[in-house]
Amino acid sequence: TWNIYRDRETPTRKLPIDTVGLTLLVLWVGALQLMLDKGKELDWFASTEIITFALVAVVAFVVFVVWELTDAHPVVELRLFMRRNFAAGSIALSIAYGLFFGNVVLLPLWLQQWMGYTSTSAGLALAPVGLLAIVLTPLVGRKVSVWDPRKMATLAFIVFALVLWMRSQFTVETDFRHILVPTLIQGAAMAFFFIPLTTITLSGLTPDRIPAAAGLSNFVRITAGAMGTSIATTLWENRAALHHAHLTELLVQGQGTFAVTVNQLQASGMSAEQAYAQINRMIDQQAFTRAADDIFLASSMLFLSLIILIWFTKRPEAHAGGADAAAGAH
Repeated sequence: TWNIYRDRETPTRKLPIDTVGLTLLVLWVGALQLMLDKGKELDWFASTEIITFALVAVVAFVVFVVWELTDAHPVVELRLFMRRNFAAGSIALSIAYGLFFGNVVLLPLWLQQWMGYTSTSAGLALAPVGLLAIVLTPLVGRKVSVWDPRKMATLAFIVFALVLWMRSQFTVETDFRHILVPTLIQGAAMAFFFIPLTTITLSGLTPDRIPAAAGLSNFVRITAGAMGTSIATTLWENRAALHHAHLTELLVQGQGTFAVTVNQLQASGMSAEQAYAQINRMIDQQAFTRAADDIFLASSMLFLSLIILIWFTKRPEAHAGGADAAAGAH
């Protein structure tokens, strides 16, 4: 980043601090973060506390937007969203990052809670994600000013969709190797993800507007990542409850099989209560695995749909400066 920016001078101006905008920003972001952090613990909107946080976040956000659009020196330059490439690029990048981060959190949770993995073995299953990213990222950085970054981002989303579809086929019997393969492939998607989309987002901006644009884009992306995590884990538990009820219903319908299983467990030395607990654990394992598969499949479909948004943007002009700025901003 220093090599990119050391020879560039940004015009220096002393501007008044947007105290009102900054206060509103802290208020709605803080309320939103508290809502996301405590939502699952307090059963979301069944809790008065969560409803209060949500109302504060919404009201403060609306006032914040109105203030920033009318203030002479806003703390956040929301007018950047009037530019097609910035708006579409930021939205695509943020939603994709939310999907990516939500699934990054979900996978190790499933491995450790329901597949018997330790934190170390789960980490080993996820570690190869960086291999292809390390190899391909320098190539992407060099070629993003030559190749069409929209095609590069499209490739990334297709690979993400493929990886998540592969994960949607996981079962309780999936072994370490089958978990490792999509993780390894995902590294290629990561290499073609951030730099091309950041290049699209910042394209066409004058150098003095790039820092504000990069900051706003990163803020939206990080917020989307936090939301993606909360949404993914909440949907996972809700879908698991649905699958558990369905599997239990099937079990009751096949009472003969249930009785045989209980007798077999008791014959191995378990009490009736222990046998029931073991069967419930098996049902939970199946339910949470199917729920994870649902999240993976839905995320795969969403990645494919985001490709449309990429092609609402214009191709950035082919020059190295834009690519350098994108790399530095990222």
